[in-house]
Parts: sequence; structure tokens; C-alpha cells
Amino acid sequence: MRVLIVQNDETEGLGLYERYLKESMVSQTVFHAYDLEPDDAFPPAEFYDAFIIGPTPHSANAVEDHEFLRREWEFLGEIIESGKPVLGVCCGGQMLARRLEAEVVRSPEKEVGGYEVRLTEEGLEDPLFAGFPEEFPVFHWHSDMFEVPPGGSLLAVGDPCPIQAFGHGNVRGVIFHLEIDRREAGRWARAYPAELEAVGKTREKVLEECREREPEMRELAYLLMDNFLDLSR
Repeated sequence: MRVLIVQNDETEGLGLYERYLKESMVSQTVFHAYDLEPDDAFPPAEFYDAFIIGPTPHSANAVEDHEFLRREWEFLGEIIESGKPVLGVCCGGQMLARRLEAEVVRSPEKEVGGYEVRLTEEGLEDPLFAGFPEEFPVFHWHSDMFEVPPGGSLLAVGDPCPIQAFGHGNVRGVIFHLEIDRREAGRWARAYPAELEAVGKTREKVLEECREREPEMRELAYLLMDNFLDLSR
């Protein structure tokens, strides 16, 4: 089993998802796309069995404004067409949704901190969420949301952001984070203080919301990765 993680920002890694793969002795490559040099290329898709596309503070609607995202756009087309499992997290999911001809729009409200989401009937039957409770805690840090790609399925909903996860063939996109712990949340809070101000939350408030949910989120992050790997077996 070989998993390629595309990291799209220096601050925003994939935390518990990477830890799970390491502990499970799964071969993983973290490709730092944001640090791409002009002569660098994305790894050949045929070398990997599954792909995880990470978040970025850049908008999925601003791909053309960033050279590394323009090049990643072509790579996303390749891995979608490969038929192998692809998981996009937050803006990673938004870019995949756009690649599948869905729109990315503003969320009704910016979501930062701890929230709950609920699986739809299709979500409860989707193998990515096998063993999940119908409702579960998540961590958020986003302003935009994807719409469900044509021919896809709405897998999870929330409030105020009504679209939390989609499925489309071999692709899954989630707007939420299960992979974040207090340490990761603290780093994001230091990096994006204006985002905290925009939602009227303090750093301490956001870290407390993460801490309260962290035990269950950690368990579900590992379960999600286990289910994701099953998709490629």
C-alpha cells in the first residue's frame, strides 16, 4: 500500500492522518506542493494506490493565481481518472469538487473551532464512514464550501455550513477536520489571528473547543483512515 499526501501549505499538515499511516506501517510520501520549484514535477500517479489532498488558506477559486495550484490542477485530473481512492480535506476537497465541475461558494458563515456534523442516509452507507455514529464532532477552519459535483452524493451535513462531505466515484471530499489536535489548532491560531477575530473567538476558546472534542475526533480520524485504505484494497 502506497499513499501520496499532497501538502498544500507549510502550516496546514494532515496531523493524525499522517500519524495513523506511520503507526500502521503504510508507505506514505508527503509531497510539499506549496514548495514546488519550476523544474519539479508531481510524483507519477501510477506509483501510488491512494491520494490525500490537503488544505490551504488559498481559495479553491483562485487556482489560477498560484503557480503550484495551477500545476496541481492537472495532477488532480490524473488521479481522478486513475480510479484510485482520492480524499480531499477542506480546500483539498473544494479543489476536487471544482475539478468534478461543482462550484465552490461562500459558506453561510465562517466556521472556526469545534462543531458537529451529521451523516446523511447516503453517508451512513458510504464505506468511508463505516462504523461512524450518525452525528460526530469535528474541527473547522474555513470560509468557503463545495457544492456536490454533478452525479455525486451528499454524505454529511451541518449547521451553519450545510454541505460537509461529498462522494463521487473514487473521490471523497470533506470540509471538516478530524486530524487536528490541540497542538495543530494552536499553530493555526497563531498563523491566522484575523480569522479568530472575524468569528469573535479567542485563541483560548478555539483550543478549548478542540480539546473537548479531541478524544473522539482522534478515534474517528483513525477509523476514517482505516476505511479509506480499505477502499484501495
